[in-house]
Amino acid sequence: MAEMRQNRVKRVLREGGCATVLGGGPNTPDIIDYMGESGFDGMWLETEHGSLTWEQVAHMTRACDLWGVTSVCRVNSNEPWLITRALDVGATGIVVPHVNSKGEAERAAKSAKYGPEGYRGMYTGRQSYGVADYFRRSNEETLVVALLEETEAVDNLDEILSVDGIDVYFMAPSDLAQTMGHTGQPRHPEVLAVIDRCIERITAAGRVAGALVSDDTVEGYIEKGARFFLTSWLPWLTGGANGFLAKVRAKGG
Repeated sequence: MAEMRQNRVKRVLREGGCATVLGGGPNTPDIIDYMGESGFDGMWLETEHGSLTWEQVAHMTRACDLWGVTSVCRVNSNEPWLITRALDVGATGIVVPHVNSKGEAERAAKSAKYGPEGYRGMYTGRQSYGVADYFRRSNEETLVVALLEETEAVDNLDEILSVDGIDVYFMAPSDLAQTMGHTGQPRHPEVLAVIDRCIERITAAGRVAGALVSDDTVEGYIEKGARFFLTSWLPWLTGGANGFLAKVRAKGG
């Protein structure tokens, strides 16, 4: 009998470590395969702002499984059927956008879990093949991330944090900036101050805070108490390309 795949992000968080997820760019099965050996705990599958099909999501989750990393899929709405479908095609982590209230947090958590913890649709998908006691094990190993993206979520944060079944409360800077009147300025000082205060409140409640980070900011967010980090590979690609071209132009004219 096969064993249920262990959710690497959840394991790292349970052990008190910092979980790293690579995304922020157009991930594909090939990119996941290439970056799989790098050591990230999870790979981000973007379906809210991307053009991924369900078939592509399924192939990307298989690539994640090959490397033993968590397939962290952001759905585009807090809908039970949508969350169920993403899990059914192989995702081992769900990111739910625009969680602004206790009720919406409960909806996200329950949509990702089978009874008695929730009401995920009673289907299994390939992650269940050969796994004994799949429904219980799936509840244990499925990662649930709530995106806190608006000032409404900030106002309701204490109630949102009272919801069990959410593994990570992730502060999303861009949409938060927009609702604060700073559209296109996720690094605005007022936005960063709100994020810092929310991370402090999340960690004080004994919950895991998540943050969008770069090479320049990750150490600061670790010091602030966040333990789930999403970063993009695009700046590394751009930086490497610019550095290479600068050398060619400096020597070759």
